[in-house]
Amino acid sequence: MENCFKKSLLSKNLFSVTWELVPGRGAREKSIEEALEAAEAAAKGGKVHALTLTDNPGGNPAMLPDYLAVEVLKKGIEPLVHFTCKDRNRSQIESQLYALDRAGVRNLLVMTGDYPVSGYAGRPRPVFDLDPIHVLDLISQMNRGLEYKGIKGTVKHQPSDFFAGAVVSPFKATEAEQVVQYFKLKKKVRAGAQFIVTQLGYDARKFHEVIQFIRQQGWDIPVVGNIYVLPLATARIMNKNKIPGCVVTDKLLAKLEEEAQSSDKGRQARLDRAAKMYAFMKGMGYDGVHIGGHNVKYEDVEYIIEKGEELSKNWMDIIHEFDFPIPGGFYYYEKDEKTGLNRPEPVSRKNRPLDAKVEFVYPLSVLTHKLMLEPGAPLWGLMRGIAKRIDGTSLERPYHTFEHLTKVCLYDCHDCGDCALMDLAYVCPMSQCPKNQRNGACGGSYMGWCEVYPNEKKCSYVRAYARLKRYGKEKELDGDIIPPSNWDLFQTSSWLNYYLGRDHSAKKLGIEQVAKKKK
Repeated sequence: MENCFKKSLLSKNLFSVTWELVPGRGAREKSIEEALEAAEAAAKGGKVHALTLTDNPGGNPAMLPDYLAVEVLKKGIEPLVHFTCKDRNRSQIESQLYALDRAGVRNLLVMTGDYPVSGYAGRPRPVFDLDPIHVLDLISQMNRGLEYKGIKGTVKHQPSDFFAGAVVSPFKATEAEQVVQYFKLKKKVRAGAQFIVTQLGYDARKFHEVIQFIRQQGWDIPVVGNIYVLPLATARIMNKNKIPGCVVTDKLLAKLEEEAQSSDKGRQARLDRAAKMYAFMKGMGYDGVHIGGHNVKYEDVEYIIEKGEELSKNWMDIIHEFDFPIPGGFYYYEKDEKTGLNRPEPVSRKNRPLDAKVEFVYPLSVLTHKLMLEPGAPLWGLMRGIAKRIDGTSLERPYHTFEHLTKVCLYDCHDCGDCALMDLAYVCPMSQCPKNQRNGACGGSYMGWCEVYPNEKKCSYVRAYARLKRYGKEKELDGDIIPPSNWDLFQTSSWLNYYLGRDHSAKKLGIEQVAKKKK
């Protein structure tokens, strides 16, 4: 059976439209029935190519989109399932992918997911065992036919047929936040992302920025723009950064408050704004749009499409209506004063101020690395020799204890044993990032602050970027894909694992592995 959503995105003659449905909490509640009624209306209307189904949005429990996707398929329209990493370990993620494959649910939007905030008997424990890059890589392997070692040799599965995409946010205020978003996007594409969807915002220049960035990389990959039909109440919440990653500036909020004084409470203005966004995205060269919003009906979606098509013929005329920059915010490209969009040249980042302090622990760590952690360093041979001597002996425990206490003091070490400090400018992603992101920042930071600890803790990647930029090394974050933590090594000495060739850093550097001694 043909995947109509995939066809719509890959076709140069179609402009793809997806419509977001939010199932809500419960199995037989009104919101579930309304979602299925909307699916039926969209299937009959024929203007929507897929229905997007959210996964615990806002970090609150809701019906798993997988089952609802099967119901949507029965209505005659493709589902696009939000596939998040926040609630499941890697085994459950693999199991879930098998179930989706078996059910014929092929379209996935892979993302980190909102940090869990509520659930039965209190706040749930987040998982974040894999990040989106890892999941995209797993899906790519499944599409080729997943291979792994079995009892009788290598097992190879029948290939799956997933069409998996990823998310990027161009709506970041600081240089560090924005640049690491694009670094991470590169990894997502290398891992196998087949289409890209933008985060939610209303700045036309930022929408232009991200598609220009993607096209300059030479990627022939579909790009989908996010259109959220924005009511005043939701705008106020987003303006206070209560929905991570969604940007509504004071200027836009003031406009919505003015529109709300009309007899329809601003409803028509909201729909017209969405139609204008449809128009300029099509004009910019996007391959489709993702339409969402609370209480949006199918007839509203049809209006946005029809009005958007009409306006797209003169899309440059409406760009000035979407001038909603974050005050003092960073743009990746120089501004084109004639169009209000961007010139092809990136801005110079050389003399811009750092977005976070560079603590003394960083140069200390670099010095230590150069002395004893880099193959060929002055103390490398000595440290590797010591590791070989104490591995598997009674000295291993005090050695590990000394290492762990040292790293707790310096890095708040959680003793994962598969250390990623060297990958992230000595900012530990397992202790300093609540989402344990080993390959780049999530989309939830705001003004450089962590999504989970706003105005308290800087995003780990903002801190790492500042450290590296101080020494002209920020491109180190635009490097290899870091594998997920190997939990076989949990609460073992990461120094031994590194020097003896057992962790991911040692394998990357080609350090010869030494077999574990039996105690």
